[in-house]
Amino acid sequence: MSADAAEAPNTPAAATPLLIVTGLSGAGKSSALNALEDFGYEAIDNLPLSLLPELVRGTKAAAEPRPIAVGIDSRTRDFTVARLWETAEALFGREDLAAKVIFLDCDDDVLVRRYTETRRRHPLAADRPVSDGIALERRVLGPARDRADQVVDTTSLSGHELKRLLAAHFSPAREAGLTIAITSFSYRRGLPREADLVFDVRFLANPHYVEALRPLTGRDAAVGAHIAADPTFAPFRDQLGGLLLSLIPNYGREGKSYLTIAIGCTGGRHRSVFVAEELGGLLRCSGHRVTVLHRDTDRAGG
Repeated sequence: MSADAAEAPNTPAAATPLLIVTGLSGAGKSSALNALEDFGYEAIDNLPLSLLPELVRGTKAAAEPRPIAVGIDSRTRDFTVARLWETAEALFGREDLAAKVIFLDCDDDVLVRRYTETRRRHPLAADRPVSDGIALERRVLGPARDRADQVVDTTSLSGHELKRLLAAHFSPAREAGLTIAITSFSYRRGLPREADLVFDVRFLANPHYVEALRPLTGRDAAVGAHIAADPTFAPFRDQLGGLLLSLIPNYGREGKSYLTIAIGCTGGRHRSVFVAEELGGLLRCSGHRVTVLHRDTDRAGG
C-alpha cells in the first residue's frame, strides 16, 4: 500500500477514521495517542491484534461512532509485523473505514538519551544495553516502516510540534484540502525527513558574520533587512513563490492532504528562518492554510 494510494480522495464520507500507531519504543507513541485523544479519537494502547476487528465492530455499532486510534508495537501481545499487516489489510478494504498506519521513528542516539534520562528499560533489551534493544526493534519493525502510510520522525520534534503535525494530518476537525507546513532547518543537523520539497538558501548574505546580528534570528527585523538587501534575494523569493503557487494545486488534485516545504541554511537561525516566514506570508495571502515551524533556531550558526 503506497502513501499516494492512501491519500487518494476515494474514501466514503461516512467512513470512520482508524489509525494504527506503531513504531520504535521511545519515539513518542504515547504522546501521539494522547494528542489524537484530544482531537476526539477513541485511543487505546497495546491492544492485542486479535482484538482489533472486534473493537472496530463495537465502535461501528455505536449510535455516534468515534474515530479510533490504536497503539500497537513490539510490546503488544501476539505482535509480529506479518500479523499486523494481515490484520490491517483486512480493514483497509472496508468501505466503512478510513484506515491508515502511522509509524513513529527517531534517531538511535536520541532514543538512547530518552531511555537514559527516564531510567526505563527498553522492552527488547532485557539485560543488554539499550542500544541493543533499539537495534533489534529496528530490524523487527523495518518492514512496517516501509509499508506505513505516514512516517513521522520525532527526533527534532517537541511534544507541541508533534501534536500540531498530527492535527494537520488527522484531526477530524481539520478543513478539507491541502495543509502546508514550511519548516526552516540547519544543514548541519540534516534534512527534515518528512520534507516533500527542499530548498537551499545558503547563497544569501549570511547575518552570522555580522556580530550584532549573530545572536538574533530570521524573525528579527534587523536580520530580515540584512538578508533582503542582498540583490539575489528578491528575484529568488519571487521565482520560488511563483513555482510553489503553480505546484500546490497539483498536489491538491492528487489528493495529498499535507505538504511539507523545507528551507535550509547552514545553522538554521537566520536565512532559512527569514525565507520560511516570507514564503509563509506569501502563501497565506494567496489563500492557502500554512503553518511555519523553525526546527533549529536554538542552535548557533548562520
